[in-house]
Amino acid sequence: MDRGALYAALDGYLAALGRQDAGAVRWAAGARHSENNVMLEPGDGVWQTIERIGDYQLRFADEQTGGVGYFGTIIEPGEESAFSLRLRVEDDGCVSESEMVIVRNSDSGLVLPDPKFWTKPILESDAEAPVSREEMVRLADGYFETLELNDGGIHTRFHPDCNRVENGFQSTNSTSDFMPTTRMGCEEQFALGWYRYDDRLRGRRFPLVDEQRGIVLAHGFIDHCGRLDRYQLTNGEWVDSFIRRPHSFYLAEIFKIDHGMICQIEANFITVPYHMKSPWDGQ
Repeated sequence: MDRGALYAALDGYLAALGRQDAGAVRWAAGARHSENNVMLEPGDGVWQTIERIGDYQLRFADEQTGGVGYFGTIIEPGEESAFSLRLRVEDDGCVSESEMVIVRNSDSGLVLPDPKFWTKPILESDAEAPVSREEMVRLADGYFETLELNDGGIHTRFHPDCNRVENGFQSTNSTSDFMPTTRMGCEEQFALGWYRYDDRLRGRRFPLVDEQRGIVLAHGFIDHCGRLDRYQLTNGEWVDSFIRRPHSFYLAEIFKIDHGMICQIEANFITVPYHMKSPWDGQ
């Protein structure tokens, strides 16, 4: 299915969602729909509470697999929330898979400060020097390898100007003092070994690869056992662990890859029960 048809299916889905009309979607027989890692019947959950689709809207597509993705926001009563959506569209235009991540800060176990949602030209443009589909997935998975049990080793390639946005908060090269690392670049943070408290990055899936745009969509979980107390960074400094309890994040994350490097990262993640499994693959 070509990009235009995939975007048309996505736009129809979003229009139906904005009207709270799940029946207007062309669902495939046996279609599966999840919201925040729980399978729901289409029409349940956010379908009943949404007021409108937000202004920030990023689309990307995988013509090889019939996947189409979306990062934006939704407005429910009293709150605007980061919103990620993945659809699988069959050749007849019917939606067979729908996976949503909605970051409702009022419900979240981690509230990042002053979220903002803005268009990033680097994510909207085609890759200048694209690499193979397999290499794109390898670089994205290498990011997760770098994050898991972060000891300062780098298992992917970062562009020197790489930035990361998490739940609407820019967590690299920022003027914020939310965390000691937010003024650093992507590779600098990881080389420091700051994320040592991340025990496991499991259930990694890469269901959508937009080769033209250079975007990989990933889903997975970050587990924290909470045992780690103080630890030493690669520069010799001792710091206190950020998470001191059993805890897991469920994430939807996109990686912009160009010239064989990760150039931009955008992640939406929520707290879920510790070691919660995915209804998509059981991991």
